[in-house]
Amino acid sequence: MWNAKQGVGTSGSVCLYSVPADASNPDSVVVSVLNISATLGSQAVLPCKSYRMVWTQDRLNDRQRVVHWDVYSKYYGDNKMERLCDMYSAGDQRVYSSYNKGRIFMPKNAFTDGNFSLVIKDVAESDEGTYSCNLHHHYCHLYETVKIQLDITKKAEDAHEYWDGEKPVIVALEGSTVMLPCVNHNHIWTERHSEEEQQVVHWDRQPPGVPHDRADRLIDLYASGERRSYGPLFIRQKMNITNTAFALGDFSLRISGLESADEGTYSCHLHHHYCGLHERRIYQVFVTEPVREKKVVNLTTHNIAPAVDPNVVRGHNVINVIIPESRVHFFQQLGYILATLLLFVVFLIIVVLVTRKRRQRGYEYNVKKYGEKDVNLKEFTVDTTDLTQYKSEDIRLDYKNNILKEKAEQARSFPAKHIDLDKDFRKEYCK
Repeated sequence: MWNAKQGVGTSGSVCLYSVPADASNPDSVVVSVLNISATLGSQAVLPCKSYRMVWTQDRLNDRQRVVHWDVYSKYYGDNKMERLCDMYSAGDQRVYSSYNKGRIFMPKNAFTDGNFSLVIKDVAESDEGTYSCNLHHHYCHLYETVKIQLDITKKAEDAHEYWDGEKPVIVALEGSTVMLPCVNHNHIWTERHSEEEQQVVHWDRQPPGVPHDRADRLIDLYASGERRSYGPLFIRQKMNITNTAFALGDFSLRISGLESADEGTYSCHLHHHYCGLHERRIYQVFVTEPVREKKVVNLTTHNIAPAVDPNVVRGHNVINVIIPESRVHFFQQLGYILATLLLFVVFLIIVVLVTRKRRQRGYEYNVKKYGEKDVNLKEFTVDTTDLTQYKSEDIRLDYKNNILKEKAEQARSFPAKHIDLDKDFRKEYCK
């Protein structure tokens, strides 16, 4: 089991199996099981790759099927492997050594009846060795080898065939013609099918709780380029395979805009009917809520956003912002102070005005209180009998001298009479 990241925002684990899994096709084998967990809204990639499904058809010469004969000989003491001949399914056979031309050959209809046996005329001691018949199918990535041991004898009674436990052994009489058998009647080697119609990849999906035999078909893709998509339009738009799948052997399913409804079991089926390939890969898809990343960002520049740091420290949902002092900040604080002082001055002025107004209203109240009763000064009598008539010409003296003179005369002529007007005023007021 191994863990790996698959696509954007996905992770999974793989378990390898080798058991039949498809009831409709008993030859289908589960080769892997992958659990994929992806976040909501991301893109998930379900990897499904097989290089045996790569399209390599040579439409001109059909050089996908080939057979060649090799020999491992010790006769010359150099113990070397030598290529004797080969033949393609759509071409003539080729003999490498001029000595063997016309002496060794394979049947011309080898790729029709499946008989790839090698015929050697006039065998000699130099022909002794281990021969191998090699069948290659480059398109299906199939390789088969048959080995045969050839020994030479000079006695006819010693010529025979037997099995040594690993390979057949042929003891041939020197100078005779011998045939080294190599027969394979499998249709892969004997028939040239329309191979692009024999290759198909399809994807299935099982919602949670739905068995495999009731899975929904998503996509069918053929090597010929034909593509079939199933289901609603939004399903066909969000789930797709690349157009170069058969060129690269990559049949991965890409699911964009993951939703909770996309959870379930997905299956990638690879079928190569011509090559006998039937594989199945299973994927368990789980959709999770995205994890919010918590970052601690320090702003230290003036009015400039900080650059994105790939090594940002992730904290516990705390953002520390450091704002440096500037002229704008200073004038702001100064404005707050001046506004406070202005309000205080206005308040003080209001208090002074109110206090003065209240005092004025108190004076008016006292005057009105004492003025409730009118006082007639005519009611007061003044005794003027003692006053002496003075000549009018004396009054015309200088104001200062006149007063002094008057005071001196009064002091000299008669004593001053004291009149208490306040006492009289109080008497009248109390009545």
